[in-house]
Parts: sequence; structure tokens; C-alpha cells
Amino acid sequence: MVLRPFLNDAGSCASYLFGCTTQRTLAVVDPHVGLVDAYLAAAEAIGSPIVAVFETHVQADHVSGLPALVELTGATGYLPVGAGVDFPHDELADGEVVELGNTFVAAISTPGHAPAHNAYAVTDRRRGGDDPWLLFSGDSLLIGDVGRPDLHVAADVRGQARLLHASLRRLLELPDHVLLYPSHYGGSVCGRGLSGNPFSSIGFERAHNPLLALVDVEAFADALLADVPSRPAGQEQIVAANRTGTVGAAA
Repeated sequence: MVLRPFLNDAGSCASYLFGCTTQRTLAVVDPHVGLVDAYLAAAEAIGSPIVAVFETHVQADHVSGLPALVELTGATGYLPVGAGVDFPHDELADGEVVELGNTFVAAISTPGHAPAHNAYAVTDRRRGGDDPWLLFSGDSLLIGDVGRPDLHVAADVRGQARLLHASLRRLLELPDHVLLYPSHYGGSVCGRGLSGNPFSSIGFERAHNPLLALVDVEAFADALLADVPSRPAGQEQIVAANRTGTVGAAA
């Protein structure tokens, strides 16, 4: 399996190109519209086409590159069930699996940051059999933090925080060795105390992420709703572009 991270320091956004080079099937997770050419160039250098594009959720801080990638490559676009977008895509429910050659991508429903949110557990059948190797966690579990619950709801933010607590408990069922690749790192407004190191593991976060230590759901919600940062600039326009699938919109 090949994995190439793409870090955009302008918004502290992380996206990933990955997949099976044996069967020549690549995918991108949470693409940024400003990096579409970079994903295509990397795929060309690897010598395999992009056949799938995954969004963990409808983004609120940057315009998605999914519609442009789908248009340019003919790839299938995948979003969580109930994402509420107005363009053709395949919905992935909890537990559904997408096969990319020897690379298997399993959707894990992780609402809380957004009402419709998936994490994606990735298995390489050539290494490790059925054991997951890595997790693309989107904005659910971050490095040293978790996703904020207020960007995608107008009411009942505390209810979203409770949902996130349950989602994180599910992710903590994964083995400690599973590598963690979230969609944001230090500097993003999607969390408060994110590490500047963009990558981690389930085990390290289990041991050192202070919010994961809050087993009581109400104590977790209290901590998550304290000192919430400002909303992303242009959030309404960004969300509107991501729901309509506007190709070529400015980030």
C-alpha cells in the first residue's frame, strides 16, 4: 500500500493519497480544492489512477476538492449517509467497505463534529491480513484534541458533544498500533489544543489525549464546550459550495 500525506499550512488541513499499487487503485481522503493538481501529479508519478475520493464529512473550513477530482478522473465520490449534498455520490453507511485492490476501506460512523461523519479504517491485505493498519479520523479524533461540535448545528450543541463522546469510545476499540491520520493539525480552528505533529496512533492518544480520559459523558461535554474558538472565516459560503459541489471554487 502507498500513502502520501498532503499538508496545507494555510488552514492546517491534512489530506491523503493512498491505495494499492499492485492493482493500480488509488484514493484521496478529504481533498482540498487547492491541491487537486498535486494529487493528480502524485498519482501520475506513482503510476496508478485515482478511482475513489472519500470525504469524512461536509467541510466547514475549506472548499472540498472532491467534485473536481471526480470530474477530472471519473473516480467515485464517497460521503457518509445523510451528508446532505446536492451532487451525485455514493453513500457509505457504518461498516460498509470499499475495496481498492489489496487495500480495504471500512467506514466507521463517528457523528459529533458533524451530524454525518465517517472515519475510515484501512487494511492492507498484503500486510496484516484483516487487521486495520491506519485510521483516517477526519475531524473526530485529532492529535491531542477532538473535533468541536458546534460548526454544523444551530441548536443542541451539547447533544452533538454527547454523540462525539460515543464516537470516540468506538474509535478507542481499535488496537493501539493503529496509526492515526486526522484531517487537521495545530493551527486549525476545528479544535483548540491540537498538536503541531499531524500524525499519531490510537495508543498514544489513548494515553495522552486529555479529552479521551473523560469517561463521563457530561464531563466530556462540559470540557468540549468551554472556550470554543471562533468559527472559520467564510464558513457559510464554504459549506454552501461543498453542499452544491461547486467545481473550481476558491478555497
